This record gives sequence, C-alpha cells and structure tokens, in this order.
Amino acid sequence: MPRGDRAARSAAGRGAPDSRRPEAAWRRRDRRWGYVFVAPQLIGMAVFVLLPFVASLVLAFTSWDGLTELTWVGFENFTAQLQDELLLRSIVNTLLIALITVPVGLGLAVLIAVALEKLKTRTLYLILFFAPVVTSTVAVAMIWQQMFRVDGVLSTTIATVFGVAPPDWLGDPALALLAVCIVSIWSSLGLNVIIFLAGLQNISPSVIEAARIDGAGAWRLFRSIRMPLLSPIVFFSSIVAFISSLQTFDTVFVLTADAGPDNATRTIVYHIYDLGFGRFEFGPSSAASVILLVLTLVITAIQFGVQKKFVHYEDGAA
Repeated sequence: MPRGDRAARSAAGRGAPDSRRPEAAWRRRDRRWGYVFVAPQLIGMAVFVLLPFVASLVLAFTSWDGLTELTWVGFENFTAQLQDELLLRSIVNTLLIALITVPVGLGLAVLIAVALEKLKTRTLYLILFFAPVVTSTVAVAMIWQQMFRVDGVLSTTIATVFGVAPPDWLGDPALALLAVCIVSIWSSLGLNVIIFLAGLQNISPSVIEAARIDGAGAWRLFRSIRMPLLSPIVFFSSIVAFISSLQTFDTVFVLTADAGPDNATRTIVYHIYDLGFGRFEFGPSSAASVILLVLTLVITAIQFGVQKKFVHYEDGAA
C-alpha cells in the first residue's frame, strides 16, 4: 500500500474519535440538563407522593395516635375496619355518588357538546360552563349551601312551582346525598363538555356527510356514528370521573355538617379524615385508605375489562 494512503487512513483513524467527541460531550451535557429540569418534579413526587404512600402502608399495620410509640398490630386494623358499620356506610354512599354523578354528568355533557357543536359562536357558552371548573370547590359548596337552605332559591322555587313544602336538602337524609351529587355534577360538567366537544370536532366531516347521503337522520348519526367514534373519550372520561367520585371529600365537608344527618353523606375519604384527624386513630385511618386504594383499582380494572364491548377505536384495536 502506498505510503500516502497509509498516512491518510491513519490520520482519518486518529480523527474519527475527535469527530465523535463533541457529539458525545453534547449528549452528556444535554442529559445532565435533562436531569436538572426533571429533578424538581421527581423530588416533589418522592416527598409528597411516594413517602406518604409508604408511610400509610406502614401505619395501616400499626396503632398510633401521633404522640405515643408505634405498636405493631398486624391485620387488626383491616379486620376492624371491614367490620365497622361506618366504613360500610361510607363505601355505599361513595358508590352511590359515583353511580349517580358519572352517568348523569357524562350524559349531560355529551348532549350539551352536541348542541354546542351546531353553534357558530360558542365562546360565551364555553366560558359559562367552564367557570365552575376553575372555581374553588369550597366556594362552590358554600354557594350551593345557601341555595339548598329551606328558605333558599332552589327550595322556594320548588315549593312555588309544585305547591309543596320547601324541601330540606341538607337536613333530610334522603336528600342530602342527592344534594352532593348535584353539586358534583354541576362543578365538573364544563370540563366534560369541552372534552366531548373536542372529540366531536375531531370526527371527519366526510364520515358524517357519507352517512347523511345514505339517509341517516340526526338520531341515527348520533347513535351509529358520533357515539361509537366518541366512545374512547367516553371511556377515558368515565375512568377519571369514577376515580374523582371515589375521592369526594371537600364538597361533603363544606356542604353538610358532620357528614350530613345520620351520616347520609359520609364518604370513604371523609371517613379516613374523621379517623385520622378527628379521632387521631392513624392506624385505622391508613387501613381505610388502603381499602379505598384496592376499591379504586378493582373498579378501574372492571372498566378496562368491559371496554372491549363498547369502546371502538379507529384502528380496530380495543
């Protein structure tokens, strides 16, 4: 091989690592900056999510009032909680809230989104519907608390229109839970409307036009075209709504005193709060929180299991 070719190849070989070094250094520098920007979120998650989660798991197997020494009791807290009538009442109330607010709230949101889709200017309506979403839950509950009074706007209107005695929404055990459901539906309606409206606008106009050419009316379009194409969004919203319903606390805490008459509005999260910060029984409180976690996982797993029957994806995968 000529001496010049060997020299050129040797120079190229020596130059190859040098040409790769700037890229490797840039990648390492970029990776370090990535860690710097991600670190606050990771630290916050570790301090405010992971550590409390681990602590609650440990406390669930102990007896502790916040001041004395921890005492290991094993599964005694879980056994006592599963036999506690207050916890069972809380689970029933929470499931009732979820079973009422989720289908009614999502159904109203779909109907309102379909109605708003036909409007050319809908900005004002979207602002009005979304205002409760960005309003503090405490403020919303306090406003509805005044409306639910016996001499409030809602009660007096019902009494005047139907000629009956003004209902005591927050004092009647049969109506207190319904009042919580009404507030929950009203406060989350705007977010679901915007989500469903975005999903409707994402449907290809050619699909709607083809169905109309085939003679499909408004109801057939809604039932056979819009709802199947909107089903993934309905599935996502139902999971979020169910989880949110299972975590209902602030509305109950502000709207009703001591979880309503005869614990009519006592939810699982309120039960956890009452045990931990009302009675300072952190062991049973943590055990109840673990039970809530298991219940949430079971309901979510059931939803994922039945999604194949009603969720239709564009690529045909469920």
